[in-house]
Amino acid sequence: MDDLRLELGYGLLPLINSEEGDRLTEQIKALRRQMATDMGFIMPAVRILDNMQLESNAYSIKVKEVETGTGELHVNHFMAMDPKGGQVDLPGQQTTEPAFGLAATWIDGSMRDEASFRGYTVVDPSTVLTTHLTEILKTNMAELLSYAEVQKLLNELSDEHQKLIEDIVPSQISVSGIQRVLQALLLERVSIRDLATIMEGIAEATSFTQHSTTITEHVRSRLARQLCAANTPPAGYLAMITLTPEWEQKFADALVGQGEERQLAMAPSELQEFISLVRDRFEEAAVSGEMPVLLTSPAIRPYVRLVVERFRNQTTVMSQSEIHPSAKLKTVGAV
Repeated sequence: MDDLRLELGYGLLPLINSEEGDRLTEQIKALRRQMATDMGFIMPAVRILDNMQLESNAYSIKVKEVETGTGELHVNHFMAMDPKGGQVDLPGQQTTEPAFGLAATWIDGSMRDEASFRGYTVVDPSTVLTTHLTEILKTNMAELLSYAEVQKLLNELSDEHQKLIEDIVPSQISVSGIQRVLQALLLERVSIRDLATIMEGIAEATSFTQHSTTITEHVRSRLARQLCAANTPPAGYLAMITLTPEWEQKFADALVGQGEERQLAMAPSELQEFISLVRDRFEEAAVSGEMPVLLTSPAIRPYVRLVVERFRNQTTVMSQSEIHPSAKLKTVGAV
């Protein structure tokens, strides 16, 4: 079974059988290098195949042989997009950019300079495909982190940290348990590159709990500097939308069960109200040019994230324990 597979319709074969193909394979290699640098582990190789059952200009991206993304490309054409989000005012075939769902138009190669002159973003087919693949990889990182890859990452830690691993594996946590923690971090697009700090956090947490959710939350607090840096824009401050005490209490009261069995049992009407409020506040922030995080108390953060990821998967949910003392903060709204 292929972990990652890219299937192309016959009309897209020039993308891999020409000079253009060299560009596509090089872009995919560069993408894997970049993901390794950013996220801390090497993605599986991407197998590229032709599929005569696809439409001639269609492609399909599969993760563990399950289709997770599709799109359409036009060889010798370019995709033009208006950065302001409007429709491109040029002759061509209107379409939707596959990775982010933006309005776009396939234009002839002869119109590339004209489109650039008008201020449109112009992208070649290989880059359209690589961008889509990038987003799918980011969404499925947790699933792609195998047991074998975790073992390999642990083996590559320095000699100083091998003693730490010997102390806690398997007496306090198994390699599978470490894998679950790392997958939980990747699920929220948190880099596992600083594996030494993550392992120190796991060692601390396993001294008082065996629950993977609690261990993950403790590790996140150890990664506070990294989390704040990753969500701080060039302006130099961390923009936040905070939860009001009323909603903090509503989430706390809605938790039922003990330990790892705890679940959120909030009334559907309250959940819908919360979703509407979060959506409104983040849209207001976007109009103001802000990309804030949603800030909660540590106890309810995982449960707030479970709700938010269903309708705003890109939104970062942080707890107060994950705010590094050196971070500059700016509150831009409240829910």
